[in-house]
Amino acid sequence: MKAIEFRRFGSPDVLQSVDVATPSPGRGEALVRVGAVGVNYFEVLMRQDRYAVTPELPMIPGVEVAGVVVAVGEDLSQDIIGSRVAVPMFAHGRGTGGYAEYVSVDAAMLVPIPDGLSFEAAVALMVQGLTALYLVRQSSLQNKTLLISAAAGGVGSLLVQLARDGGARTIVAVASSQKKLDSARGLGAHLGINYAAPDWTATLREALNGGGVDILYDFVGGEFTHAAIDLLVPAGELVFGALGRFALSGRQVESMFALNQSLRGFALLPLLNLAGLKADLTELFTRAQEGALTVAIDSRFSLDRAADAHRAIESRRTIGKVVLVP
Repeated sequence: MKAIEFRRFGSPDVLQSVDVATPSPGRGEALVRVGAVGVNYFEVLMRQDRYAVTPELPMIPGVEVAGVVVAVGEDLSQDIIGSRVAVPMFAHGRGTGGYAEYVSVDAAMLVPIPDGLSFEAAVALMVQGLTALYLVRQSSLQNKTLLISAAAGGVGSLLVQLARDGGARTIVAVASSQKKLDSARGLGAHLGINYAAPDWTATLREALNGGGVDILYDFVGGEFTHAAIDLLVPAGELVFGALGRFALSGRQVESMFALNQSLRGFALLPLLNLAGLKADLTELFTRAQEGALTVAIDSRFSLDRAADAHRAIESRRTIGKVVLVP
């Protein structure tokens, strides 16, 4: 079968198509023919050796797969052959290998995909969907003003919708282009602010009639955090999800404490358990199938164009999810 791997760190060009043996399902395993695999920014960082953990090489990336069961190992019923399933490989910690035509996985991981939901939408609802769902569960949103950075991205576009349904009073979408802001507004954001513009924080304060935000969702980090933190009201909450890019000074953190503000980190993997994950994915799939949740797919690339998919993400022009379709 065809797979995409990298044997050294570097530019997208290190992603190479290779022929490897199609895996055989072992006891309790299912062989899934991949219909779509998600491409994530953290995989770009892994390829560059800029992620929090340096991966072992060679590596076949890919942690979220959707496809069809085509074979099963011992102790499994043949009845599941032909089933449309999601494979949350990230639930096994460092589980990778999704940039391929087939994956063989523990059948206990499989989550049924409703007939009316595409494979592309299913992979978009895995890492990003669960992240958005768990974020809205962590804090009460009722009647609060929220700032959502990277609001047109895979997480941000879903978080805007879930926050809207969760009772937020005002949702401020922050992104780097008017096209992205228009997309976020179309999904339910009340205000859109371009953080690439000069004095964007002053513009936002004016739009909020001099007020600030109760919850700041920061998926950008770095200089963005330095600028945005001043928008947080007393007793407000900074939810930080930009792993490896936290850059607040000690003085700024002390100022947060003096204002009774809270700082909360967000990392998905420690929150996962298999039973809860499967139930939550089923909830997200059902919402999307019923039209209660819009899943934005930016672009689809064939497996042998994985390097182009990474370039698209690095361009920072994507809106929604980037997927590979073997």
